[in-house]
Amino acid sequence: MDTQSSHLSKAEAIAEMPAPRSLPFRVLSILAQSPVGVAGSLIVTVVVVLAFIGPVISPHDPQGRNIRGRFQPPGYADSVGSYILGNDQLGRDILSRIIAGSRVSVLVGVVSVLISGTIGVIYGLISGFVGGIVDNVLMRIVDGLLAIPFIILVIAISGVVGAGLSTLILILGFTGWITYARVIRGEVLKVREMEYVIAAYALGQSRRKVMLIHILPNVVSSAIVLAAVQVGVTILAESSLSFLGLGVKPPTVTWGLMLSDGRQYINSAWWMTAFPGIAITITVLGVVFLGDWLRDFLDPNVRGRA
Repeated sequence: MDTQSSHLSKAEAIAEMPAPRSLPFRVLSILAQSPVGVAGSLIVTVVVVLAFIGPVISPHDPQGRNIRGRFQPPGYADSVGSYILGNDQLGRDILSRIIAGSRVSVLVGVVSVLISGTIGVIYGLISGFVGGIVDNVLMRIVDGLLAIPFIILVIAISGVVGAGLSTLILILGFTGWITYARVIRGEVLKVREMEYVIAAYALGQSRRKVMLIHILPNVVSSAIVLAAVQVGVTILAESSLSFLGLGVKPPTVTWGLMLSDGRQYINSAWWMTAFPGIAITITVLGVVFLGDWLRDFLDPNVRGRA
């Protein structure tokens, strides 16, 4: 009877134990503790949603012209409809164009970062893991490229190759890998000296297996955090190039082109530049906030307390 009672009490204790929290719940619980993370995730979510469903919720055609409504301030309304953020020099709705421009910003930011992140992680992984003369040669190449300001390098290539959405994505992707290479190489140099890596060698595992199974997963978190920040940098670069006429060309709508269109009317129609500028600022801040929270979330110490 005592043994049976003991088994029953253990079974009841196990039944009363709280169920282990799922990964999404853990992520949300950590996110809820960070006001910066909540703000960043909300901003990024709104921008991404606008990019996907923009044509559905857009109040007007981004390219639709209303000559009678040229240079009308925010709140203007006529028989065609209301224009919450006003119209530009051709009577096009500013709000609809901002929504349309979010698609280009998300596309350029995400795809360019995927390209540059992949190249940079592979480059830094090989450089840090192989070491020796290979590391010296690869890092001297990186040092030479780092000596050239990023935006100057992109402008120079854009001026030679030409403008366009696809071209701009490739240019930003193939010039943005340098930062990843430097950061990942430093992480690999630190990780390859860890005890579990030395133990893997002692167990007879190949160098390739050690690199892919034991080192790469432990440096990916740094790449993810860096990628989140680089999305904001890429959005700024795209807006700058489009503003200068070296990025996306009309009729594609981008926030940089909207700034370029409105700069000559800034004194008489301030809303043409103010609202696209606010959109760029809020989006970049949201991405930076989200990247800051990701850095804390991927920290093992913070993750262990969650």
